[in-house]
Amino acid sequence: MRRVSEIKQEDGVICMIGRGVFKGGVSLSHNKNTARCATIKMGVPERVIIPMLQHSGAPCEPLVKKGDTVKVGQVIGRSEKPVSAPVHSGVSGLVKDVYSLPHSNGNLAVEIAPDGKQEIHESVRPPVYSNLQEFIQAIRESGLVGLGGAGFPTSVKLSLPPDKAVDTLLVNAAECEPYITSDYREIMENSESVYSGIKTLLEMLPIKRVLIGVEDDKPEAISLLSQLTAEDGNVDVVKLKSRYPQGAEKMLIYSLTGRKVPPGKLPFDVGVLVMNVSTVSFVAEYLKTGMPLIKKRVTVDGDAVAKPSNVEVIIGTPIKEVFDFCGGLTKPVAKVIMGGPMMGVAQPELEMPVLKHTNALLALSEAAARLPEEKPCIRCGRCVRACPMNLMPF
Repeated sequence: MRRVSEIKQEDGVICMIGRGVFKGGVSLSHNKNTARCATIKMGVPERVIIPMLQHSGAPCEPLVKKGDTVKVGQVIGRSEKPVSAPVHSGVSGLVKDVYSLPHSNGNLAVEIAPDGKQEIHESVRPPVYSNLQEFIQAIRESGLVGLGGAGFPTSVKLSLPPDKAVDTLLVNAAECEPYITSDYREIMENSESVYSGIKTLLEMLPIKRVLIGVEDDKPEAISLLSQLTAEDGNVDVVKLKSRYPQGAEKMLIYSLTGRKVPPGKLPFDVGVLVMNVSTVSFVAEYLKTGMPLIKKRVTVDGDAVAKPSNVEVIIGTPIKEVFDFCGGLTKPVAKVIMGGPMMGVAQPELEMPVLKHTNALLALSEAAARLPEEKPCIRCGRCVRACPMNLMPF
């Protein structure tokens, strides 16, 4: 087995690898209650609500109307704007309505009543490509966005500027927020797809090496990935210090390569491409099956959830149906969060749908959701010392 990397040298420059060397940050309670919960499939919900904006960039325009019938994998929304990603139906059935959805910044959503047949649309087939341009277009047609939570269209991220010398792919498997284990389960259940996706990206992009960053609270994932890539001289598995926000893009880049992304710049400005581990894995699955992004693994947890689980959910499923599938809620809920407790978004109601980049649903009681009491600022400077982004909160 290849040893987990710690220090590397590039062009005479020593790069600290896997040391968690970014300034500040905090240690959090992991609460990884579902780490050993294998993914269970929820199946077809009673209805799906599919927003036309599930990504950074321009919203899609609906391609269907009330009364239309749709099939699994069918494109139901598209935009020709450069930064966008099409949306697909995860069910076969009847379009009940097309309406404005408040939580989607007022953009439209398509509501579908499933027929239970799950008939697959004739357009679903493995993509054919012979060059980088066709590969990127295929990824765009899949509807893929960053599955770690950011939701940036993957095809745009892969369209590297020709004047930027990108030499390193960083696969983000840090998953540093409490509760969330969906990426961890992707590694444990689909490690072959993770590696296959990496190999494809190495073939298609002008990249020389790959670093997979995993926090040290996931030793089984580190061991599995290390064994899988042991004979590959281009791929290193890197053990990172478990510290929030280790998974943040700029923090990960610095921890893995020692490179700093200047203010106002992007990762490719320092020769790096960063992709979430589940995103990389989906690339391999899509190229094999042709099925676009219609499902998402979601960690369902929180002290109000009867049976914390990792659940494979059809995108567009209302949150309430997901909680009901996990045994329902056992106590009054003060806050429901889509995502992790640090960067997630509190939801106004349980009818909100699961989105492409939803990686967790948390239901918290009053006690768990209560924020610490604020105290007067005495300008001690501890917050400045702790902030890895060099902010001055006072």
